[in-house]
Amino acid sequence: MIAALLLSFGVIFVAELGDKSQLMAMTYALRYRWWVVLLAITVATTAVHAVSVFFGHFLGMSLPTDLMSVLAGLAMLVFGLWTIYGDRLDDEEQNRATRVGASVFLAVMSAFFLAELGDKTMLATITLATDHDWLGVWIGSTVGMVAADALAIGVGVLLGKHLPERVIAIGAAVLFFGFAVWLTVTGLTGASTPMIAATVTAIVVIIGVGTFLIHRDRRLRADSDTETAVPERSLGGHEG
Repeated sequence: MIAALLLSFGVIFVAELGDKSQLMAMTYALRYRWWVVLLAITVATTAVHAVSVFFGHFLGMSLPTDLMSVLAGLAMLVFGLWTIYGDRLDDEEQNRATRVGASVFLAVMSAFFLAELGDKTMLATITLATDHDWLGVWIGSTVGMVAADALAIGVGVLLGKHLPERVIAIGAAVLFFGFAVWLTVTGLTGASTPMIAATVTAIVVIIGVGTFLIHRDRRLRADSDTETAVPERSLGGHEG
């Protein structure tokens, strides 16, 4: 078991370096509390590698990676729109972050889980599990991946301390959209016409709903700012 653990740790740690998952981890860390991101990634990684070990060691099968890649791409698109929607710079930013802590955890966990299904680290784990102790492979691959992503989270935290909030929000949204394109195109390569049509439809719906919500939110905030400014001007005129 120890040999399988060490081997899996080394293989997955090296495979994760420079992978999209590290970029995702850094992106999340730019916007949210590092410990929430790390905990969500740990839970998602543990689950993904449990699935990998199960399929590799016990079934010798693989997952429909194309479909998983498309789902991950759609999740990244939603997260990018969510980042833009949640881009508020008022005094309640800290309170909002506290209230959405649970939803952020679930969003990061689910997006990371989907992104890892079919990734090279998962395929490597499945391969290792076919010929080595499954428990050692599970623990080693999970720890190796979390360790590599923790490095990326550290970089994200350091960058976040030196960048303005608005720059971080815009940069994070751009990265999420980039992940969405990357994963979706990868999943649709060689896909059937119905799958492509369904994916395009889902993208149009997500963008349409997201744009509507963002536009409505901006309008409501503009109206709120106007209502706040008018009484102040009226009060000033009365005192004068």
